[in-house]
Amino acid sequence: MIKVLVTDDSALMRKLLGEIFGSESDFAVEYARNGVEALERLKSFEPDVITLDINMPEMDGLRCLERIMIEHPCPVVMVSSATAADADITFEAIRIGAVDFVAKPAGALSLGIPDMAAQLISKVRAAADVKLRPSALLRQRVRHKLGGGVRPAADRMRHRTLRPLVQPATGEGIVLVGASTGGPPALEAVLVPLPSTFPWPIVIAQHIPATFTGALARRLDRLCALDVVEVTKPVKLQPGHAYLGRGDSDLIISVRSGRPVAMSAPAESGYPWHPSTNRLVNSAMKHIASNQLIGILLTGMGNDGADAMASLHATGGRTIAESEDTAVVWGMPGELVKANGADWVVSLPEIAPLLQQIAPTNAVR
Repeated sequence: MIKVLVTDDSALMRKLLGEIFGSESDFAVEYARNGVEALERLKSFEPDVITLDINMPEMDGLRCLERIMIEHPCPVVMVSSATAADADITFEAIRIGAVDFVAKPAGALSLGIPDMAAQLISKVRAAADVKLRPSALLRQRVRHKLGGGVRPAADRMRHRTLRPLVQPATGEGIVLVGASTGGPPALEAVLVPLPSTFPWPIVIAQHIPATFTGALARRLDRLCALDVVEVTKPVKLQPGHAYLGRGDSDLIISVRSGRPVAMSAPAESGYPWHPSTNRLVNSAMKHIASNQLIGILLTGMGNDGADAMASLHATGGRTIAESEDTAVVWGMPGELVKANGADWVVSLPEIAPLLQQIAPTNAVR
């Protein structure tokens, strides 16, 4: 039985969320009207997962999340409106320690609830299996108390090299990245250390609703030396840029006038997650030689990207899987490792340095 604490100031939303969980046989649900009540119920109910609204009286979702992560860490799924302001706050919540998020339906609740229900159930089930690691706030608190002598475990990890580092790639190519649950902060960890002169464009399939893609691209663009853009129309791929696929659709690579472009494409039923990493990698392999592609599979539930990146590995491409040590959910990268499709299995802080070793130092521009 998965114990869920639903936290929302709207009585109607609490009722609707309760009905969603009540339709499944493996959920037990209790409720809180705001952050203060959630912290009280957290101690007595001891939930496996908390769903947390953002805008609530007395204590909002962000302040409540900070307290949860420091005082009683528990997997949290944010349930927020899809406004631009709420999207930015939601990504801040992910940075603090929330596992995932679900967008509340826009417009009439009754029309959007069926789509929301499927996402919510799958994400809460996945969150229940997450092994929480110390959040940034908790690490800061520990460092303060101990005089700064403690480093996060991830900082001390060493990657497992399955393929020796040989000569860097040459010429022009593309880096392909797939991510799902826990992906936004993982993308930050990969992209922020890269310089604006990074020689290959980076194309990203992050499972995310369309209403949040623009906010994520803007956030990453503020943080990175790279130019980060959301792909809403065909765009020519350039070095020093990262391209984020629009949510609820797919992202594919094509060629126009002899140059590779990234394009948004309607979601295909054969690919269950969107933007689909499998479809992104497969499309790139149709137009670009495998030895000119680098695949990176980050945290996420399911197996999206594992098959295509295993094929990329088998045909001469280079592939990196995030290690279980740092992945929020070791589903996607774990499946790539199980398929013997990863050249390197790397903890998250080491992916950017490894990528810079693999990428060419003098790519044609």
